[in-house]
Amino acid sequence: MNAEFRMKNAECDPIAAALAEDIGSGDVTCEFFVAADQRGRARIIAKESGVLAGVETAAEVFTRVDAQTDVNILKRDGERVQKPDTVLQIDGTVRSILTAERVALNFIQRLSGVATLTRKFADAIAGTNARILDTRKTTPGLRAREKAAVKAGGGTNHRFGLYDMVMVKDNHLAAKHDAIFLREAIARLRAAHPQMRVELEADTLEQVRMFLSIGGIDVILLDNMSPDEMREAVALGRGRVQFEASGGVTLETVRVIAETGVDFISVGALTHSARAIDFSLELETVND
Repeated sequence: MNAEFRMKNAECDPIAAALAEDIGSGDVTCEFFVAADQRGRARIIAKESGVLAGVETAAEVFTRVDAQTDVNILKRDGERVQKPDTVLQIDGTVRSILTAERVALNFIQRLSGVATLTRKFADAIAGTNARILDTRKTTPGLRAREKAAVKAGGGTNHRFGLYDMVMVKDNHLAAKHDAIFLREAIARLRAAHPQMRVELEADTLEQVRMFLSIGGIDVILLDNMSPDEMREAVALGRGRVQFEASGGVTLETVRVIAETGVDFISVGALTHSARAIDFSLELETVND
């Protein structure tokens, strides 16, 4: 069941889904108001400063609509842009360009918003040893692209899904969480998946001490702890495990958290609350 689900999920095509959602049975406006043979040249330009992401996705949108469209990428993911930088140039029929326009802009605006916010967090902790992590709080169907945008903005990807890393949170341990149970569970896991990273969530320093006594853990997640508690936890486990801080992290608090010595700081807002960066498409017709 799980393997089958993952296979079906891997076949998801967000570009196809977005185009089907927008175009449906056809672009009625272009059909009646734009000549089929009219050619044009368009540019996607930045309307504000930010960090670019999703440019290749946007380019693919145009070629999916019309394989004869010529798209030239002028700036790459991870580059800083400002008004009025051109990031894409598109040559083709006006109908094809206009039909693809909104979906292409939606991708590049959304993903550049993720990259831009990530860059702000990464810049805020510059000079520390901590790294900014994303989470699974992503837009359904866009996880791979949003996580790529996080990397473009200078962040680090956490696990992609439920299958590639163990992350034991408080709800997993609601029924039983004593040291003997955890030690046995980790031993079974290691036998089945010897290379898989294991992370456990701790709400208290007492839990940190228990997790450190168990062994076999790669990362301890410090959930909603104060900076003083984080520093104490890091001192307890320095050199034995890595530490991740999580819970209510903002641009105003992230530097203080990084200076506690944690290795990672996870920020759900990177993907669930990033504001889109404004881009627009400018078109001019071309006479053959």
